[in-house]
Amino acid sequence: MTNQLRALSAIRLSVRTDETTSPSRQRAANSNEAARRGAVIVGEAEDLDVSATKTTPFNRPELGAWLARPDDFDMIIWWRMDRAVRSMADMAELGRWAKDHGKLLVFAEGPGGSPLELDMRTVSPVSELIMMMLAFSAQMEALAIKERVTGAQAALRTQGRYSGGLAPYGYEKIKNPDGEGFKLAPDPEAVKVLSGIIRDVLDGQSLTAVAMALNEDGVPVPRDYQAIKAGREPGGTRRGHKIERFRWTAGTLSKVLRSSALMGYRIHQGKPVRDRDGNPVLIGEPVLTREEFSVLQDHLSTLTPQKNRTRKDTQAVLLGVAKCRGCGGNLYLSKRAGGSDYNCRATARGDRCPSPAGIRADWLEKYVEEELLARIGGMQMTKVITHKGYDPTPELREVEEELRALYADKESRKSRTGRMIWQEEVDALERRAEALEATPRTEVRTEVVETGETYASFWARHDAAGRRQLLLDAGARVTVAKGRSGGGAERLNGPDPARLAFTIGMHADPYAAALEAVEEEERASRFA
Repeated sequence: MTNQLRALSAIRLSVRTDETTSPSRQRAANSNEAARRGAVIVGEAEDLDVSATKTTPFNRPELGAWLARPDDFDMIIWWRMDRAVRSMADMAELGRWAKDHGKLLVFAEGPGGSPLELDMRTVSPVSELIMMMLAFSAQMEALAIKERVTGAQAALRTQGRYSGGLAPYGYEKIKNPDGEGFKLAPDPEAVKVLSGIIRDVLDGQSLTAVAMALNEDGVPVPRDYQAIKAGREPGGTRRGHKIERFRWTAGTLSKVLRSSALMGYRIHQGKPVRDRDGNPVLIGEPVLTREEFSVLQDHLSTLTPQKNRTRKDTQAVLLGVAKCRGCGGNLYLSKRAGGSDYNCRATARGDRCPSPAGIRADWLEKYVEEELLARIGGMQMTKVITHKGYDPTPELREVEEELRALYADKESRKSRTGRMIWQEEVDALERRAEALEATPRTEVRTEVVETGETYASFWARHDAAGRRQLLLDAGARVTVAKGRSGGGAERLNGPDPARLAFTIGMHADPYAAALEAVEEEERASRFA
């Protein structure tokens, strides 16, 4: 009695949305073929969103891992030849591997729809000939499909129509109001998520912190959001019998926030699609204006790994505000039995303070609150609004990069049609560059406007972190001198006014002071 053959079911899909070659259809065909042969399926290699023209069987995530352990199965079953390879070179490599390891390659639907097997367990010139003939056919089909799809999609893109594929995050497919086919338009639900992300990033949160919050709230990543909207299962990485869903990362956020699609540009292979005059082809209504996008990019470009890491917050209202008069360093909040104090920690940072200050936290915080509200409590708070104006330089730089890439690509256009398309793309970019070079730059303009809220009302409705930020924004500072020995009078009557001095609006960079204060607190806490 012969042993039952062990089969590996291989599934591949270039585009997850392609229903004609869906994983379920391939899985069913492979299972039926295994049953017909009396084989048992011992595993499945499912590679989704993986192109056979761009990857060999050996560098696909799941199939490659199975091919590295050939002793675990006797045959591989695919639905059709094009699920396995689309080039003669890849088929030759797969055939050599199958011959070396004595494997049976099976296709549930061969030419004419009947099953086809390539038995590489024994030397068979006929099997090798059939294998290469079919691989040649698959390669020719792939080239024909590529030419048809490339031409059709290029035409659709230059018309502003949706050409298929994953829509940029923040947009959804709608019926084209101007004619046939579909277009893209802002997706209200995704735009709401995007607006929250951009607000948090511009408010100073790190990309890592924003990503963690999105994951905690169960917000799906862009590709999963599209799948859910289309009624499909979201993706993930298979770990044995468990699927781990994709998660937001700082890299994912950066890719979304840096895409020109936010300005409504149609993007292809990472670059804006342009019309015959070189103007960016628009998807539809933009999520961000050019000015808003520029502000976001300027902010993202300032982020560094050090600035972008998540910091532990503190409940010290006066961190970065309270200073020791003896050495000029920050005072830090220290807990003690029955309360807390602000103390100089010069020794923790390797310095020596000639007159280290220390004072009860409730006394100092009350003093600062009274001084702040007495001086500016009734005043209206203001904010600075920056109008970016218009600078054609960023887009001109983009056009320049695209032109450089196109000129470098000229020799690869072998056909007359390819050279014609190349010339049209170059002419369009040249016209756009000429227009941008003639566009004057308008200067940045700022204005100060009242928020409609007083400092006193803002102070009353905020917690320690909000109050500390208000003090820093206002440039507030309080210096504390060392108290007298014993301190009996202070215990009875409160702090000596001569020890305290409050100033406001005299410090140019409160944000730098706040960052320095947090860093010093972190260093000092290791020695406290």
